[in-house]
Amino acid sequence: MDTPPSNNQAPATLQELQECITQRHEQLSKRLQQVARFVLEHPNTVALDTVAVIADQAGVHPSTLVRFASAFGYSGFSEMQSLFRQKLVEHTTSYGERVRLLKQSDSSSVVNSNTILQEFVQGNSLSMEHLPDMISARQLDEAVELLASAQAVHVVGLRRSFAVASYLVYALRHIDRRVHMIDGNGGMLEEQASVLGEGDVLVAISYSPYAAETSSVVHRAHERKVPIIAITDSKLSPLVPLAKVYFDIKEADVRGFRSLTSTLCLAQTLAISLAYKLEQQEGRSSGRFDPPAQT
Repeated sequence: MDTPPSNNQAPATLQELQECITQRHEQLSKRLQQVARFVLEHPNTVALDTVAVIADQAGVHPSTLVRFASAFGYSGFSEMQSLFRQKLVEHTTSYGERVRLLKQSDSSSVVNSNTILQEFVQGNSLSMEHLPDMISARQLDEAVELLASAQAVHVVGLRRSFAVASYLVYALRHIDRRVHMIDGNGGMLEEQASVLGEGDVLVAISYSPYAAETSSVVHRAHERKVPIIAITDSKLSPLVPLAKVYFDIKEADVRGFRSLTSTLCLAQTLAISLAYKLEQQEGRSSGRFDPPAQT
């Protein structure tokens, strides 16, 4: 049986609900854990669709959604759903309309390269528009402060995350930071992770299904008390409990292929924000971030 909220009061805001779900995730039954992951990862779907559609996409019976809402103190699923809708209303009306249009696009239409391009553009545009709401100024400031004070920055990101990790290493090297890529090249993952030490910072990037190798490096860093900046896609990611700062990024999902646009934008923001911070601290002239010349 699922344990009711300790204070017997339903969370009053979406943020409170998300935090409560994260804290109580391990106490929930397997079915409710399945719902928990879905509502955290697909807030717009929960806001816009019917119980039947949400249940179908989450892979559960509609009654499971009702039980989930009840487990967090709500009288029914619609009461909990209203929190997701309120959050969506804070965005522009056009944003909500475009989300629904994107979801209701005619799947029977002829698929060609231009169709796929339009879908990726729409999906990435929505994700990018939503990005400022996924990230707080406090999170950015804390992450930049960690990067600025680090003796060395280590970056790990494998599989789909590799492109973002590679870009971040590239960008940090252009602002004269000591940065090391942990990529396991030549089967040297453990050896690369072994140099993590006091005064360093680890940036770990991982998306579902989370790479076991990345998790291993994160645990090693945590054991050595190395601060971790996690970039991931869910508050239930295995990186989150061990991170000093974490970013929960919801990327566009088009025809089963998830984008990296918003995550790359975050990586770029961190690198350039760090460049400005170091310039202010050290009194250097503008232009610290020194990208290669355009050709």
